[in-house]
Amino acid sequence: MDLQLTGRIVVVTGASKGIGLATTRTFLEEGASVVAVSRKLSPELDALAGPNLLHHAADLTDPAAPARMVERAVEVFGGLDVLVNNAGGPPPGVSLPRFGFLTPDDADWALMYEFNLFAVVRAVRAAIPAMLERGGGAIVNVSSGVARQPAPMNVDYSSAKAALNNVSKALAEEFGPSGIRVNTVSPGPVRTAWWTEDGGAADIIAAQAGSDRTAVLETLAPSMMKLTTGRLVDPQEVADVIALLASPRSASTTGAEFAVDGGFLKEI
Repeated sequence: MDLQLTGRIVVVTGASKGIGLATTRTFLEEGASVVAVSRKLSPELDALAGPNLLHHAADLTDPAAPARMVERAVEVFGGLDVLVNNAGGPPPGVSLPRFGFLTPDDADWALMYEFNLFAVVRAVRAAIPAMLERGGGAIVNVSSGVARQPAPMNVDYSSAKAALNNVSKALAEEFGPSGIRVNTVSPGPVRTAWWTEDGGAADIIAAQAGSDRTAVLETLAPSMMKLTTGRLVDPQEVADVIALLASPRSASTTGAEFAVDGGFLKEI
């Protein structure tokens, strides 16, 4: 199916690995020009190098960074049609999960909101004028299933994503009449570096459960999170939904939330 993304100008945050890398690759394969935003250039992202890809190095906890990445899209490619706010999860230097409400302090909460909510707010604020100049656009915010599944683990992260869901719907309502669609994708546990890297979620859970990383990734985490599919989500499965929501083929879809979570959320 042609997603009609040829020639579209896209900004993807958190683009060096995981969901962001898969999303960047997918947009490039669909003929879009992509500004791939990450703190560092990974070998996997570098392998996608070509005339339609620009890597923009940025730390999105810097309040000025989101506006600069939008400016780069306009300078290099001539505008902006799609914004994918994928960067999120543990802020730089932070390892998750954290257990219990009393574990994160004020500084932890502030940094979590800075990375998972305020960076998105600033990116959207910068993107909307550029999109309006081109007659509209699409924004896809990557949230999380835990935004609607409260738990004492990672409570600061979960609440930041719940706030993101609320902001996304408000944006869809305000800017939909101007041609800007805003949707949310809520992954469950995705097999990314957050889980698999040394000291990541799999190692932390393994230490807590007296297990090992492989067992956590293959059996314990899917069981603990009651995933119907019995496995963690593949990043490409999330990227495919993001690309469809960004596509003109989703022209009547706005203000919606799509779960790509292996059956994590079971509530109606």
